[in-house]
Formats: sequence, C-alpha cells, structure tokens
Amino acid sequence: MATGEGGESGKFVPKKGIKSSVVWNWYGFAATDIKQETPRCNLCLKPVAVKGSSTTNLFQHLKQRHQAEHEKCQSLRDEQSRSDQEPVAKKQLTVAESFAQGTAYDKKGARWTTITDAVALYIAKDMVPIYTVEKTGFINLMKTLDPRYELPSRKYFSEVVLPQLYRNTRKKVGRELEELSFFSATTDMWSSRTMQPYMSLTVHFINNVWDLRSISLQTSYFPEDHTGELIAKGLRDALDCWNLSENRLSCMTTDSGTNVIKALKVNGWPNLQCFGHKLHNAIENGVKDPRIDRAIGVCKKIVAAFSYSWKKRRELGLAQSELGLPPHQLIVESPTRWGSRQKMIERFLEQEKAIARVLGSEVKSRHLVPSWQDIEVLESVNKAVKALPRFYRCFIRGNVC
Repeated sequence: MATGEGGESGKFVPKKGIKSSVVWNWYGFAATDIKQETPRCNLCLKPVAVKGSSTTNLFQHLKQRHQAEHEKCQSLRDEQSRSDQEPVAKKQLTVAESFAQGTAYDKKGARWTTITDAVALYIAKDMVPIYTVEKTGFINLMKTLDPRYELPSRKYFSEVVLPQLYRNTRKKVGRELEELSFFSATTDMWSSRTMQPYMSLTVHFINNVWDLRSISLQTSYFPEDHTGELIAKGLRDALDCWNLSENRLSCMTTDSGTNVIKALKVNGWPNLQCFGHKLHNAIENGVKDPRIDRAIGVCKKIVAAFSYSWKKRRELGLAQSELGLPPHQLIVESPTRWGSRQKMIERFLEQEKAIARVLGSEVKSRHLVPSWQDIEVLESVNKAVKALPRFYRCFIRGNVC
C-alpha cells in the first residue's frame, strides 16, 4: 500500500525501480497493471494519462485537483534540485595518488609520446616556428592542459620529433605512390621573400578508390642557374627520389617560362601549359594600351595614397558611413595575383564618391581626384575584363593546375 504525503491511504502499488521525481510519492499503480503504464492518484484514485516517462501531467493533476499537495510536492522538488547542485565532497586522495599527480610522465611512455607528437604535428601542419615551444605562453598552456607533461626543448623537436614525423609521412606517401599506374604533375620555379630560389613539384592522380589526389612532393632549394638543362636534371632527380617512373608520367603542367618548357623537351616529357596562366597573360597584355595608361596610373596612385596613410583610411571610413557605402578597404594590385588589377579597379569604382570626398578635403591631395574621363575609362576597362577572372575561377574548379 502506497501512502501519499497528503495523508489519505492509497490502494495502489508504488512505482517499480528508481523514482527520479518526488511526484511519485502521490501516485501508484493498480495491482493488475503489471507493466505500470497508467499511474493513479493516491488521493482521488483517478488514473492520469502520461506519455512515456514524462511526469508533466502528474504535476498538472496535483496543481488542478489538489493544490495543497501540489505545494508540498513543489517544495520537495526545490529541495531536491538544491541538493543536486551542491558540490560533491572531494574524495581524499591516497598517498600514492597524491605522489602520482605530481610525478611527470615517463618520457618513454605512451601519454608523453602522444602529446609530443601532437605538438610536432601542430608545428608542421600550421607552419609554426619551432621556437614556439620555448615561449612562455605556450609552456603555460601545456602546463594548464596537463601539469604532468614536460615539454621537450626546441632542439629535441628539431632534431628528433620533426624528422621522425617527416619520415613517417614520407613512408605513408611513398606507399600511396607505389600503387599508381599513371600520374600527372605540375612544377614551378619561384623565389621566397628573401629572394631564395626554389623548385616545387606536385603530383596529381586518381587512386584505387577513384579519389582525385594532389600531393606536393617537395619544395627544394635550387641555387643553380635556371637553365633548361639544370631544371631538367632537377626534375628527374625529384621523380627518382620518390621512385616515380617517367613512363608513368602522363603530362606535366607548367607556366610559359621558356626555361621550364625547354627542360621538359630535354627530358622528352609531355607538356601542357597552364590555361590559367595563359589567360592571365592575355588579360595583362590586353590592358597594356596607351589610351588607358593614365586612368590606371591615377587609380594606382590613389590606392597607394590610402594604403600608406592611416589618416586617409580613417577619413574614408567616415565618408563611407555618411554616403551609405560598404565599409571596404581599397585593393592593391599585385602583379603575381591573377585578376588583382580588375579587383582594384572594381573596388575603386565602388568607393569613388567617398574617395573624391576625402581627397578633395585636403589641399595636398586634391590633384589626385580622378576626372570624369578617368572614371569613364576605368568603368570601360572593368566591364571588359570583369568576366575573365570569373571565367577562370569557374574553369579552375575542375582543373588541377
């Protein structure tokens, strides 16, 4: 017999199992209800329909039919909620557990090795300087994440961990390349910001599960003269280094550099010049017209003036706000970025009113205000070449070059 806290004896059996809610003190089940699907009120003996394990209808029944009992139920419910929120008393650690918390991981153990490998992958994948591991902030981060982990030195990462990561990655790539029947490649000669020469090689192939894969095999220092013969030898050495047979090379895509084209002829390799590079050259040559030189020159001077003056950029932002223009910065043309000239002109035309207001407000810069003839020329140029970079981007999505 279940007894409700309201006082009247019920004639039902209590709920089986764990009663997670205090409302079950006021409800039970008929003895014939073996599966306990229909709870009944111990006060008025009426059945209450419920859905699954929900107790909402049970609370509502007390609230509507037994107000005093509902208040008692709610009071018990609040007490239970407060007790659940109270912090659980910490278990006192044993002496062995206390010493273990202050003991650093064994440097040959799995946990220490796993964390060290993760740090090495972070350095390599995100191209972070190795000296990051000696920075106070990074050391504090690692200590906060796991006080038992001791971060190795910069020398250990550069001489042990990163070389091991390279060897493991190279083995993985090598196994993937062994399964190739045919592949294509792209290569290019380029210089770093410090004018150090490099040669890059990337292979493209479809693996056994028909996934299109592109892997940059190497970017090697190339201090020799960039003649066709020396580039040809460098490319052969690169393929030999990865055990890639020339017979499996379907095609190598390059730019229109005469030395690179000659290198492929020396090796007897099939060559396909990059369509995007050809398009870029066509656009660059197309805008080399004396009739538009002045307008483009004015555009470049104005963009440069705003790029090197924080005051002009500040005034530009205020003018944009007043004129209701997008808060965009001007774009500087880069000769090596395809379509950057068109982007520069397009952004200039978008902000032309704000630019004229800023330049016109200063005596020293009024001579830079573009004339209506300059604006007409730039609008014509933008209209003529705008579709070409967009066409190239659509093309490049389906091309590996």
